[in-house]
Amino acid sequence: MRISPRNLLLLALISLLCACGADRSESEEGRLQVVATVSPVTNIVYNITGDLVDLSGLVPAGTDSHTFELAPSDAVTLSKADIIFINGLHLEESTISMAEANLKEGGEIVLLGEMVIDPEDYVYDFSFPEEEGSPNPHLWTDPFFALKYAEIVRDKLSALDPDNSGVYQANYDEFAARIEALDAAIQATTASIPESNRKLLTYHDSFAYFAPRYGYTVLGAIQPSDFSEPSAQEVAALIDQLREGKITAIFGSEVFPSRVVDQIGREADVQYVSTLSDDDLPGNPGDPEHSYISMMVENLKTMADSLGGDSTLMDGVETANVPGPETSVRQ
Repeated sequence: MRISPRNLLLLALISLLCACGADRSESEEGRLQVVATVSPVTNIVYNITGDLVDLSGLVPAGTDSHTFELAPSDAVTLSKADIIFINGLHLEESTISMAEANLKEGGEIVLLGEMVIDPEDYVYDFSFPEEEGSPNPHLWTDPFFALKYAEIVRDKLSALDPDNSGVYQANYDEFAARIEALDAAIQATTASIPESNRKLLTYHDSFAYFAPRYGYTVLGAIQPSDFSEPSAQEVAALIDQLREGKITAIFGSEVFPSRVVDQIGREADVQYVSTLSDDDLPGNPGDPEHSYISMMVENLKTMADSLGGDSTLMDGVETANVPGPETSVRQ
């Protein structure tokens, strides 16, 4: 996420405005003020906290998190936060800048990605080339990295709110059991896909950490590293790659609409599937299916249906949030 000139100019003014109101934080009422960024991270936090905290998600579902710009009002939210959970790995740079400028005394910023993997394990690829210095940030598409996020959330909140540590632990234990069930279903579903078809070519490079865990090969991505549309030369090269590799399907996303992907699919005579998601949770807040696990289940069903596997193997996974519907998250 890049810092716009508009936000840079506003940071100093916002800091002054927030300083006046930060002391009136709602945490005086006894509930922790917790902020998270992208929808999967916010939902993972919710699965640990439920309604025990006041949780705000900064990046609305279905929004391109790489180019999303915070509003001045978000600085007020950040200024009241007792703890701010950020994915990190250069995904939310403007959020970090605004959070640091407005962090109240005793507040904490937690960069989850940097706590989960070491730099030598960073993945660089087409959309995130190493020469540009920003690794692929989509750790949460690997369910066990998502579980590590949940573990960090549990520990941080238990330290801040020891009276509710037992609830945080119980929620974590149930979330961990559901992640284990999700993993088993992904393995079974993947095994049903012919090995030669376990190839992913996506519009946006989102599955760099998912693929090696489950035995898929990421062939590349259509979207260049500057998040523009690919050039005519890049499109031609992708069409040749699809034809030569006998690819079954290419995957897009509702978050990244692109007519180019449809064009590539038609010219290469490959099925184009537009519903794969890395951060757009199914349904709406409050719906039973509005969860990180539900997003992953839907992704695997999409992959299986498109690559020759059995999508029904995902049907038994519990997709609801551990504390129930996600109704208490402000966005």
